[in-house]
Amino acid sequence: MIQKKQITEQQALRKLADLCARSEHSEGEIREKMRNWNLSDEAIQRVLNELTEQHYIDDARFTRFFVHDKIRYNKWGRRKIEQALWQKRISEDIAHDVFDQVDDQEYIQILAPLLKSKFKTIKAKTDYERSMKLIKFAMGRGFEMELIRKCIDNEIEENNI
Repeated sequence: MIQKKQITEQQALRKLADLCARSEHSEGEIREKMRNWNLSDEAIQRVLNELTEQHYIDDARFTRFFVHDKIRYNKWGRRKIEQALWQKRISEDIAHDVFDQVDDQEYIQILAPLLKSKFKTIKAKTDYERSMKLIKFAMGRGFEMELIRKCIDNEIEENNI
């Protein structure tokens, strides 16, 4: 078994400050990285405190960017984003504050074109079967049932089905 070289607290602080200067990271991600480096719990807390004081890490800022990116670029719905934030150990209070700022219309603007393109590719014998396939697709993307129904109803109405 290969022994990893022990990293000091100062080296960890420098590496993590550099990492956080390049992109946003959550406190949970940084904590996990330091655990993998076998730093003591006290050293981890001191480094986290320093990074927070220097504004290198801020879970609220991270969450705002994360939610924005996942909606716009990955075309994820609220449920899938919530799960990803939970995995990153973001507190529910922070996540709910950020989600409260996102209007349902933003999700609909992302979901409607997704369903429209998927609608054309689905092979189904009945409208019910087509709707179920669209719902399954959208739920896999993390969208809520209420928004899915709105978009499907609009799509069916537009296609006169």
